[in-house]
Amino acid sequence: MNRPLLMGAVAYDPKVVTIWDGFRRWFADQGLEFDFVLYSHYERQVEDLVAGRIDAAWNSPLAWVRTRRMAPGARAAAMRDTDRDLTSVLVVRGTSTVRQPSDLAGGTVASGAVDSPQGTLLPLGLLEGIDVTVRRFEVGVGLHGDHVGGERDAARALAAGDVDAACMLDGNHLLFSQEGTLPAGATRVVAQTPPFDHCNMSVVGDHPLLDRFVALLLAMDYADPTARPLMDLEGLTRWLPGRETGYAALEAAVDRVGFYDAKGAVTAGGYEP
Repeated sequence: MNRPLLMGAVAYDPKVVTIWDGFRRWFADQGLEFDFVLYSHYERQVEDLVAGRIDAAWNSPLAWVRTRRMAPGARAAAMRDTDRDLTSVLVVRGTSTVRQPSDLAGGTVASGAVDSPQGTLLPLGLLEGIDVTVRRFEVGVGLHGDHVGGERDAARALAAGDVDAACMLDGNHLLFSQEGTLPAGATRVVAQTPPFDHCNMSVVGDHPLLDRFVALLLAMDYADPTARPLMDLEGLTRWLPGRETGYAALEAAVDRVGFYDAKGAVTAGGYEP
């Protein structure tokens, strides 16, 4: 007897249970047998996807990089409209004399957790070859930056004058200013990464319900009152076909710091999700 299609998701926040339980009921209403498994970190989720213990994984960009290295035939089946063309920024206080990354030589830069693509791996590439001290805020290690606590703590350190600059997602820079973590108008961006893509629905193998699962995601309508609350919780207005062209910069960053080897083994020193 065929089992339901089984998807993995990482429980970076209690709302993850609400989100995917809602999706489970929505899929049932569409006639799809679907269930989900929650993980405490992405490394186990990737390993289970590659081993065939789950059929799809709602993956972070870093988890996608590892998935492709462990299973070259993996594909990104879908992604949110909000997962495309993000950027990270290097931020300083408005009173700082820093005008470009090289001006930070000899200074201290705050970042998110070691495994955060947007809070650490990508923006620190803007400082390659520049002698700086990096102060990482290791919040939610294993969650690949989904928990923005590390970026928020980096922003707080910047506001307090404890560091000379901080790394964060461009959207989080705006959020932190709106919520008061950063005083409104009191910071400025000195460097910005090229656009990159974020999460995707990664699949390996060919479960008989997989095509139906992806088709239903892509057909979700924000105007549908039964779908809209779920889409709001997951932070999108439209599901799009997955694309695999927006991860080259992260691939390069992973190689630069030695986070994974070419086959996806974890090689980052001291990384314990």
